[in-house]
Amino acid sequence: MTARPACFVDRDGTLMLDTHYPSRPEHVRLIPGVADALRSVNVRGIPVVVVTNQSGIGRGLLNEADYEAVRAQLEHELTRAGARADATYHCPHWNERTGPCDCRKPGLGMYRQAAAEHTLDLSRSGYIGDRWTDVEPAISTGGLGVLVPGPGTRDADIMSARAHAHVVPSLRDAIDLFLAHLNGS
Repeated sequence: MTARPACFVDRDGTLMLDTHYPSRPEHVRLIPGVADALRSVNVRGIPVVVVTNQSGIGRGLLNEADYEAVRAQLEHELTRAGARADATYHCPHWNERTGPCDCRKPGLGMYRQAAAEHTLDLSRSGYIGDRWTDVEPAISTGGLGVLVPGPGTRDADIMSARAHAHVVPSLRDAIDLFLAHLNGS
């Protein structure tokens, strides 16, 4: 089977409002326009893969069951709005307690796992999020990195993305840029 591109998307601050360590389903609030943007990738048969750092687990602020309840609610909200994520990966580690790992973004562990499990071509994929750590993997893989600044985005993240990737105002703009990139525009 030929490897295909994927649209890797951060969760908190990119798909849903960042409520800082969301641990209950009622914390899930889709950012306006997210479902419509994801649907444009879904209809083209390009996998949408959510990749999220969840250090709140390593910090003891939530557990895997809490994370799973929030993940399931996000999936429900997306489905209800006519969109979907094809896979979700999370890093539960917090370096200060659990030590370094290869899965915490910008590490490539979650991306490599997704590529192996879903036959994905990381070099043709898009890497979208509201922090530089969401976008930086594009540099290592040769993919397209796109920063969508939100309330939690630091100025340094925007400066790094402007120098090495792309900065756009919305997920819709990021996905349009990714799709144009795939089409060679």
